[in-house]
Amino acid sequence: MRHFGHIAPEVRQRLFHQEPCEFTADSSARLLSVALGATLYSPATRPRLADDIVKQTGRGVVSMVLCLEDSIGDEDVVDAEENLVRQFTDLAGREGMDPPLLFIRVRTPEQIPDLVRRLGPAARLLSGFVMPKFTEERGIPFLEALGTAESASGRRLFAMPVLESPELLYRESRVDTLEGISRAVDKYRERVLALRLGVTDFCSSYGLRRAPDMTAYDVQVVASVIADVVNMMGRADGTGFTVTGPVWEYFRVQERMFKPQLRRSPFLEGQAEELREALIEHAMDGLLREITLDQANGLQGKTCIHPSHVLPVHALSVVSHEEFSDAHDILRPERGGGGVLKSAYTNKMNEVKPHRAWAERTLLRAEVFGVANEDIGFVELLAAGIPE
Repeated sequence: MRHFGHIAPEVRQRLFHQEPCEFTADSSARLLSVALGATLYSPATRPRLADDIVKQTGRGVVSMVLCLEDSIGDEDVVDAEENLVRQFTDLAGREGMDPPLLFIRVRTPEQIPDLVRRLGPAARLLSGFVMPKFTEERGIPFLEALGTAESASGRRLFAMPVLESPELLYRESRVDTLEGISRAVDKYRERVLALRLGVTDFCSSYGLRRAPDMTAYDVQVVASVIADVVNMMGRADGTGFTVTGPVWEYFRVQERMFKPQLRRSPFLEGQAEELREALIEHAMDGLLREITLDQANGLQGKTCIHPSHVLPVHALSVVSHEEFSDAHDILRPERGGGGVLKSAYTNKMNEVKPHRAWAERTLLRAEVFGVANEDIGFVELLAAGIPE
């Protein structure tokens, strides 16, 4: 699989200075944690789930979570588990099918080895499990169960803990909770692919819900916990993990209070004014702003609940030619001693030692999502990826 692999090779050649790399479910954890991109969630109760996975794969989705937790009712869990086994078996029997990275969001640790056993040979399509409301106390049994399932199945399985518990949100318990989470995931570091943020649960603790005109960063009680999670869990010194962006809840807005947040000029230059209007109509201007703020605050990828959110996440994850040029210059072997240099675009200072970690992360993202050609921006990437 590869990002933007659903568009024609000649179009990719026009868009990219360096095309996105190919990867598989067996690629390195370091690469896969970035390659997750927009992770599309789907209730495990969907009767044509295998067909849905095939359809979304053809539209550029590379990671999905099949949910047995909050997206379904308590009374539907047994049927949803049975449906998952049927759908995985169906998918495994389709010749030539290269599915995305597939994860199951469970409710209890016991479900992990049980589902792997019931999936049988179809478990080869499974990349891992999403673990809800993760703390040290609640999380360790999930991680231990994952180890049991991994040993029994003989294949690598990843964990994606969801940080969403009230103990993490409340100021008086946040540091202790984060330290406990850190101990748990560090002990099982080789199995933890990424940490996911459950911002909807954070908001629920205070009876809040952000409007489509607002981002998670406008809700200060939420923004503060995101900052602390990145501070303690997202460091670039080798101790950190990939932390993914929170879900965007909206996909159509009937009325708005504030002006749209998308400038006209990039769309006029790309002759894509209709695309701009469609994005505004479907609340995508708020999503685009939140993705940009996710990246500025150290988050990678995003949880998505609607297929229309996937392409904007991926388009904004592509490394610009200017970013690539800066990162490449900073990491030249002859710059190992440090120093300051003017960027090739002559518009900024590149300070070698302080910018090194940024440059390394940027080149990893460039490997996964590609580098845009010098004259290609977000609008062109987005327009090219929309299914006809």
